[in-house]
Amino acid sequence: MTLDQPSSHLNGSNATTPSSVSGLEPKSGLRVLLLGATGTIGMATARALIQRGHEVVCLVRPRQGVDSSQANTHLLERLAGATVVQGHAADPEVWSQPSFTQARFDAVVSCMASRTGSVQDAWRVDHQAHVIALKAAQAAGVRHFVQLSAICVQKPLLAFQHAKLAFEKTLIESGMTYSIVRPTAFFKSLSGQLERVKKGKPFLLFGDGQLTACKPISDDDLADFLAGCLHDVSRHNQILPIGGPGPAITPLAQGEHLFALLGMPTRFKRVPVGLMDVIVGVLSVLGRLIPAAANKAELARIGRYYATESMLVWDAAAQRYDEQATPSHGTQTLFDAYARWVKGEGAPDRGEHAIF
Repeated sequence: MTLDQPSSHLNGSNATTPSSVSGLEPKSGLRVLLLGATGTIGMATARALIQRGHEVVCLVRPRQGVDSSQANTHLLERLAGATVVQGHAADPEVWSQPSFTQARFDAVVSCMASRTGSVQDAWRVDHQAHVIALKAAQAAGVRHFVQLSAICVQKPLLAFQHAKLAFEKTLIESGMTYSIVRPTAFFKSLSGQLERVKKGKPFLLFGDGQLTACKPISDDDLADFLAGCLHDVSRHNQILPIGGPGPAITPLAQGEHLFALLGMPTRFKRVPVGLMDVIVGVLSVLGRLIPAAANKAELARIGRYYATESMLVWDAAAQRYDEQATPSHGTQTLFDAYARWVKGEGAPDRGEHAIF
């Protein structure tokens, strides 16, 4: 594959160093195509790959609008050291350019995911775009495909979960060496209530706040794990659940820790899960007539799922989530991140992670 396509070709320089790099180091750098580099995990993965000596090419969505030039400049700064090329991964024409199909790539690493989780977006990005990219990689003789999936596909109830699983199946059956990484919760997904608590508002809990637990993993630690898949043969042709360091934590524990860091008395507001069921039901009925309501219904189903299902390895035989069976990686904990954010070092931009 080659990325010398008609879209604008942007070059960065001066690689940055991630906060955590560990594992097996390559004897020589690989040429890696990175998808989904505009997200925080994608950017961290670019840094991790560059730090390990790989040549990284990022295929990113074209920026549009009056601020596109400034956005491109900012993107180049965040992806310094990588070659950035614009194009839609879901567009087959992007992959069919003669010069794109002729250059050598050793591996593809995909951090690409649907932004909204809506049915249409999920199947277009989480499945179709990845299938198109996989076919292009196969045609070019790429040897290894590292796929960032999600641990919640263990119990698939949502469109994006079924879309991810469908691509996982296609990848496994492709004959290419694969590493399918299923991380637990992300720090940015658990940062949304910081500002409301700082403003004196209660921390929202579903039920008693102990319905679920997770072992969240930081962007840098997850990026380090993804980059390590390229040379750690024990991660080849494997489905790899992965969480961050330390014990699993509940939403109640998250809230208690935030209040303690802020020096404030604990204050919780408990939301019955049944209320989510009512919202999902009403929107589902409306969605039969109004497309926008159907999308909102899927978003509500996503919210309910995360409010009631733990982000840990699922033991199907015992019908329970298993903290001990959920592997850990890295050094950064969610509570470390909370401490930084409380000091004003800035919570991450949550984007479409702002479900609650």
